[in-house]
Amino acid sequence: MPELPEVEHVKRGLEPYIIGEKIISVHFSKTVEHSHSEGRQAILKGLELQTFCEKVKGYTINQIKRRSKYLLIELENGENSGFLLSHLGMSGAWFAVDSIDMITEGKFRNHVHVIFTFESGRLLIYSDIRRFGELRFLENLEDYPPIIAIGPEPFDENAEELFLAALNLPKFNQKPVKEVIMNHQVIAGCGNIYATEALFRSGIHPKRKVERMALSKRIGLFKQIVEVLQEGIDAGGSSISDYRNVNGEAGNMQDRLQMYGRKVCPACGSATKQAVIGGRNSHYCSACQR
Repeated sequence: MPELPEVEHVKRGLEPYIIGEKIISVHFSKTVEHSHSEGRQAILKGLELQTFCEKVKGYTINQIKRRSKYLLIELENGENSGFLLSHLGMSGAWFAVDSIDMITEGKFRNHVHVIFTFESGRLLIYSDIRRFGELRFLENLEDYPPIIAIGPEPFDENAEELFLAALNLPKFNQKPVKEVIMNHQVIAGCGNIYATEALFRSGIHPKRKVERMALSKRIGLFKQIVEVLQEGIDAGGSSISDYRNVNGEAGNMQDRLQMYGRKVCPACGSATKQAVIGGRNSHYCSACQR
């Protein structure tokens, strides 16, 4: 699943191509149309397809932001404004192209589900192989409570202070540390891949209860989370499965991962172990992580 670095790269990739573009129409795939006809609302959530089309038509994109693992595309139409909120799910991808044929990989080209046509003729395309992603139109961010509940962005000035305060809360201090740092109310955008890496680099066992961590360990873990997320951004994200940026390119952070998916610890040579923590499969070294 794309995490903060991957979503940040999608945001940066879209910016030069969609800012200032005016939406004149939206088209959905037969798969999405069939899903909505049966009340399942694949991909587009919260509105009927026709209502969504009517809502966004005529709006101009004036900004794109990232909040945790969400993309927020800001829209404006005279005095009216709104947001397109996008979560990529397991395999979602955005492409800014002149035609569908410009999407180089067939697996994305064959799973196009939403097409925004701009006044310029350019297309903004959402493709999703597994269809776990979601797209919403919001007049106000407060209309979608999960986005309001997100904790600090790791690169914010006060993020460390807020992170440490969250770890002191009773609802978190009895839980395994890995489960806690994957909760985006504690720190935004740190999912299974980057949590695994940060814990390994910190020498902290993913099952360790938060209450059993000294302050110095908590501070060190925060710094490793920030460092590994920044490394992920610098490396173009992790393309372990279906992640691609808006140019169809894979990232290379997967080649730098020291623990995620590894069978042998790179530090001591011991066989790694696995456990399900917070609903996610976790790799760790019982010798190096305490």
